[in-house]
Amino acid sequence: MNADTPQTPASEDAAPTPNPTDAPTYEAVIGSWLTLPDVALEMEIEVSQVRRLIEDGQLVAVRRGTPVVRSVPAEMLLEGELIPHLAGTLTVLRDGGFSDEELLTWLFTEDETLPGRPIDQLRAGQRGEVRRRALALAF
Repeated sequence: MNADTPQTPASEDAAPTPNPTDAPTYEAVIGSWLTLPDVALEMEIEVSQVRRLIEDGQLVAVRRGTPVVRSVPAEMLLEGELIPHLAGTLTVLRDGGFSDEELLTWLFTEDETLPGRPIDQLRAGQRGEVRRRALALAF
């Protein structure tokens, strides 16, 4: 090949480079939210106790909406209680460097190999595979 020959791309069939903006956000994958007072009502506890659960890392709240208020994904509760094994999974993900927004996105994004979403597996009491995947992602 000489210098006058135009170069062609290595492969037009090559997979496109993933664009981080194409990834879903927690806002896109979480449908229903509860404010802290709503969580307190659902769990039959005081709002201060809900704040303590958040501070202790057993529950995740993000600031959202207009006006901006702290909100919790509704699916983190089941029959008035935190879903089983949620706190441990949150700890694994946080210890691995996930922000609250990133861990919410992961928990609520469909994963065909599970099948379903990690949050659905936790709601069903199936923590094993979710925890293994969380560990693999985190470390």
